[in-house]
Amino acid sequence: MKPLTRRRLLIAAALLPAGGAWARVAPPPEVAAELPGARAQGEGQMRFFGLRVYDVRLWAGEPASATTWPTLPLALELEYARELRGTAIAERSLKEMERQAEIAADTGARWLAEMARLFPDVTAGDRITGVHRPGTGARFFVNGRLRGEVLDADFARLFFGIWLSPRTSEPALREALLGPGAR
Repeated sequence: MKPLTRRRLLIAAALLPAGGAWARVAPPPEVAAELPGARAQGEGQMRFFGLRVYDVRLWAGEPASATTWPTLPLALELEYARELRGTAIAERSLKEMERQAEIAADTGARWLAEMARLFPDVTAGDRITGVHRPGTGARFFVNGRLRGEVLDADFARLFFGIWLSPRTSEPALREALLGPGAR
């Protein structure tokens, strides 16, 4: 199978619009419990130097757009394709959050500690699902089991912005999740 390039991600997003056949996939139990009626809106792969790191799927009760996603309850489900240390996931997450906004050093240290506590070492097939709770924070599940939450709305907005913000480092993946025109 050929790797998903930016072009292939855009083609996949165009061919699989919200409400398409893949949108009828049943959500994982943790998403169904947290977001009744949630549907798959988009999906894609994160690759680094051609190596698949994880597959990601956006779940939402109502369609999330480039402008409305910060105000909507939604979930991002990441299924890892390789081994990664939880601390490395946390560190990279903070760097990606810093692309969107300036984060005070003490706030960044607190968020890094929270993520290091929440994100375990993963192996191929492990899933981490984050649930965005607008105005409240985020809840995290590992392989379907609640791992914990961060009760900080700014954290949640910047964390989910890693994938959904216009300032993401992966605009093609953002478009695959939100749909064409999400730029």
